[in-house]
Amino acid sequence: MPDRTFLDWPFFEPRHKAWAAEVEAWAAAHAEALVDEHDADGSTIALVRAMGEAGLLRVPCPEDGRLDVRSLCLARDILARHAGLADFAFAMQGLGTGPVALFGTPAQRDAVLPAARAGTALAAFALSEPDAGSDVAALATVAEKDGNGHYRLTGRKTWISNGGIAATYVVFARTGEAPGAKGLSAFLVHADTPGFSIESRIEVTAPHPLATLAFDAARIPADAMIGKLGDGFKVAMGTLDVFRSTVGAAALGFARRALDLTLDRATNRRLFGATLFDQQMSQAAIADSATEVEASALLVYRAAWLKDAGTPRITREASMAKLHATETAQRAADRAVQIHGGLGVTKGHKAEELYREVRALRVYEGASEIQRVVIARAEKERRTSA
Repeated sequence: MPDRTFLDWPFFEPRHKAWAAEVEAWAAAHAEALVDEHDADGSTIALVRAMGEAGLLRVPCPEDGRLDVRSLCLARDILARHAGLADFAFAMQGLGTGPVALFGTPAQRDAVLPAARAGTALAAFALSEPDAGSDVAALATVAEKDGNGHYRLTGRKTWISNGGIAATYVVFARTGEAPGAKGLSAFLVHADTPGFSIESRIEVTAPHPLATLAFDAARIPADAMIGKLGDGFKVAMGTLDVFRSTVGAAALGFARRALDLTLDRATNRRLFGATLFDQQMSQAAIADSATEVEASALLVYRAAWLKDAGTPRITREASMAKLHATETAQRAADRAVQIHGGLGVTKGHKAEELYREVRALRVYEGASEIQRVVIARAEKERRTSA
């Protein structure tokens, strides 16, 4: 039985305990059972459908547009511990609809959120480009007015989660009101839009649905704009400000599973007349992972609580949570592999799977190096404004 004592921390309310129990019960019964690593598309679609039927997607795709970050983090923490693709499926429904929930019009919410909540339509968040990932100001995709109440989208997006299987995409493009990040706008684009196509699919270490998108003068109505003209950077950063700490929560779930595997192996594997646990180096590995997991949990749930409490921006706290938790997960997974020896690098073993799953978390939604830059700049600003 997983340790849930952290739910007694003052960050949580009784409803969060009930939600955690609901997600845990669903995940134990369905998360790993619905995953076929040889069919990432089919598995993701099946997971989203099953989550929708179970009512779990009411949290990442809320009717009222209000996102509860602690609930999002709890779900990702639990789902990642069971199956990485289950966490992915849940999280992308939130990230792909987040701009609509947070900044969209009532009509846009009605058009997107019900189907996403039911699990019958997948969503995607299309920000990154071949030459613009962490540097959002370098986006080159262009949205030009065509003079008839429409825009024409031209450009490419890449590393897009749910690319190729999503029904709707939130696409960020340059509308030119100002240079750099101030000249961007966000648009809701449907998968059947003429001029929009899937250029290629991307295979990565841990199978997930990813694609490069192409826009060839794709015509979209002006009322597909999310927020105001030139608000694209605000929409993107506002959404990521909510979901960045949830990436830390997913990493936390992976780290918890890695710690469990390490402890189980150490206590059950006998070597030289004793268990691996009797070796002080094994105890050190377990102690380090356990301590880092606890610290990550505190950072993740502090950031989530601050956002839910109404703190306007939690960029610094969310970056700390993501940085610490993802780096912790990598170390915990590595220790799990090491203590399993040959089994740890055997295809199909959970330790090997975890090692592949956690690596991407140190890259997407802001690489660890970028998080360090964000944190350092925030510290400088705090000192100068004190």
